[in-house]
Amino acid sequence: MNIILVGKHHGQSRSIKLGSHAISILLFVLLVFVLALVALGAYAAKEFYKTDPNALVDRVVIEAWDSSLNDQKHELRELQRDSKQTLDALTLKMGDMQARIYRLDALGQRLTEVAKLKNGEFDFQSQPSVGGPIEETESASFTLQGFENELKNLAQTIADREQQLGIMEQLFDQEKIANDAFIAGRPIKWGWMSSPYGYRSDPFTGKRAWHAGVDFAGKDGSDIISVAAGVVTWSGARYGYGNLVEVNHGDGYTTRYAHCKELLVKVGDIVEKGEVLARMGSTGRSTGPHVHYEVLKNGKTENPKKFIYRASRG
Repeated sequence: MNIILVGKHHGQSRSIKLGSHAISILLFVLLVFVLALVALGAYAAKEFYKTDPNALVDRVVIEAWDSSLNDQKHELRELQRDSKQTLDALTLKMGDMQARIYRLDALGQRLTEVAKLKNGEFDFQSQPSVGGPIEETESASFTLQGFENELKNLAQTIADREQQLGIMEQLFDQEKIANDAFIAGRPIKWGWMSSPYGYRSDPFTGKRAWHAGVDFAGKDGSDIISVAAGVVTWSGARYGYGNLVEVNHGDGYTTRYAHCKELLVKVGDIVEKGEVLARMGSTGRSTGPHVHYEVLKNGKTENPKKFIYRASRG
């Protein structure tokens, strides 16, 4: 094998003749050089991958991870939105329950006043005292579903208590009305009984005559009061009675207050027990300042004495 070398400047050439042995050596050297390059490239790649392991991840894997990450972000946003909606709903429920509890407190406070419980015996303004020994058992926190169920149960309990307290309030109101309409006591604040119920000598004729009420004498112009709550059904002059006030107390009962000097109520007025109806006088068939007091049941007079001396209710 001949190798011709050409000079760069003078164009001179030289010829080198290689034998088969030399060619074998040259090929061997070239092969070793190529193998060395391959080994060097492999070594360089190995070292590169050691310093950058992500280079082992191809584009398909990266895209898969990116897609999975986007899905997780979407799920997180959905959870956040659902959590906010759930929290808003729970907040509304709590607000509604708090308002209903305030109403229950107010209603309970009113019932304690109507029932005339002692101060501190049942206080709706303070937290109820609770306690007890701790149990050595494992306890789990509420789950969201469990908490919602507890809220529903509590709301139902509050609704039941509202209904029960409402019924109690009606009963108390009815009882209070009945107590207020219960006829008891005297129709005056100051004075004395001057003539009883029943037969007596008529003060004008001296003959035996029926007296359908009792008379209370007192100071001219002093107060005449209602013995029970009711509605005024008469306020004006009536033959023999002079100026008269008549009050209907329900359940068939009516009271009359006669010979008044001045009338302070009119027909249709609702009066309370102890309210001033008129001023004492001597109008009509009368010998001096007093009030003629009658009690009627279904239009028939009854002896006022049993109502005068019985204890008031409530």
